[in-house]
Amino acid sequence: MRKNIRKKAHSPRFTALLEKANTEPLGVEEAITLVKQTASAKFVEGVDLAVKLGIDPKKGDQNVRGITNLPHGTGKVRRIAVLAKGDMANEAEKAGADTVGAEDLIAKIQNGFRDFDVLLATEEMAPQIGKVGKLLGPRTPNKKNGTVTNQIATAVKEIKAATRVEYRAEKEGVVHLLIGRVSFTDEQLQENFKAAMGALLRAKPSSAKGRYVETVTLSATMGPGIKVDPTIASKFAS
Repeated sequence: MRKNIRKKAHSPRFTALLEKANTEPLGVEEAITLVKQTASAKFVEGVDLAVKLGIDPKKGDQNVRGITNLPHGTGKVRRIAVLAKGDMANEAEKAGADTVGAEDLIAKIQNGFRDFDVLLATEEMAPQIGKVGKLLGPRTPNKKNGTVTNQIATAVKEIKAATRVEYRAEKEGVVHLLIGRVSFTDEQLQENFKAAMGALLRAKPSSAKGRYVETVTLSATMGPGIKVDPTIASKFAS
C-alpha cells in the first residue's frame, strides 16, 4: 500500500518572497530589479535565466546549442584543465589554465582526477578524448560548444574571466543560463541578459515553427521565478 507523502512546505522566507513576486510578466528592467530584491540568502546569489523555446529537441535540426560571451561575465570562478602539447600547452599555461597535460592528463582522468570545471582540448588531442568520454559525460570536450579548439589561449581567458557561457536546450526545450550575480548593477545584468537572449534568438532553427520564445523567467539562486514578457524580452535583445 502506497503511503501518502506530504510535500515539504516552503519556508516563511521563500513564501514571503513569492508573495512579493509579481504574477504578471514584467519588462526586463523591472524583472531584474525584483530578482535582486527577492535575493536574501546568506551568500551572493546567482541570477538565472530560463527560456522555454518552441522547439522539438528530439529532432536533430532543432537542437539549440552553442556558446556566447557575456560582457560582464557570470561572476563565477571556474577551474580549467587543458589537453594540449608543445606550444599550445605553453599558451594554455600562460593564459591561466589550472591543469595542462596530454596523455599524462588522460591517464589522471582515467584514474579519477576531476579537479576541474571545464576541460578543453586542442584539435591534435581530439582523437584521445574518446578514452575518457564515458567518464566525463557532459564535461567531455567537443567542437560544437567550443571546448575543442586551437584558439586555446582565448578559450582559457574567456572561461577564466567567466565571460564565455554555454547554452543547450534540455529535453523539454528549456535553456538555463547563469547571467551574473545579484551583486552586479542593474545595468550589468541588463547587458548580460541582452547578450544571452540575443544568442538564443540567433540560434533559432530554420525548421522551428510557431512561437519561438514561449516563456522567459529570471530568478535568484534561492528566490522565486519572476516572469518576463517574452515579446519584450525578445525586443530588448534584438
